[in-house]
Formats: sequence, structure tokens, C-alpha cells
Amino acid sequence: MKKIFLSTSFLFLSLLSAFAQSNGVEMATGLRSSGKIWVVVLVVLTLFIGIFIYLFTMDRRIKKLEKDK
Repeated sequence: MKKIFLSTSFLFLSLLSAFAQSNGVEMATGLRSSGKIWVVVLVVLTLFIGIFIYLFTMDRRIKKLEKDK
């Protein structure tokens, strides 16, 4: 039963993404032509760096707590 559910879910998600890709990417083309795509890239990069720093500091704190016990 679990395999059938997973297979059906995967098939549905695959079809959904295929329909989503059939549209043109006019927004990306517009952002690229006006140079604003770099703002989007910078924001995404900033978010990933922030998440990485947060996870790194949390890992150090957890190791310190484990060491103290």
C-alpha cells in the first residue's frame, strides 16, 4: 500500500512539474534583460550563507553542550 501511494505521489508531482514548465519564463527573461537577476541571485546567496552560519554556530553550541555533560 505504501509503495502504491509513493508511486502515485511521484507520478502526480512529475506531471505537475511538467505542466508548470510548459509556460514561458517571461519573468526570468525580463529580469535577465534588465539586470535585476543579479539582485535575486544576491538575495538567495545571502539566505544560504545565513542558514549555513546559523547551522554552523548551532553545531558548535551542541558540541559544547555534549562535551560539558
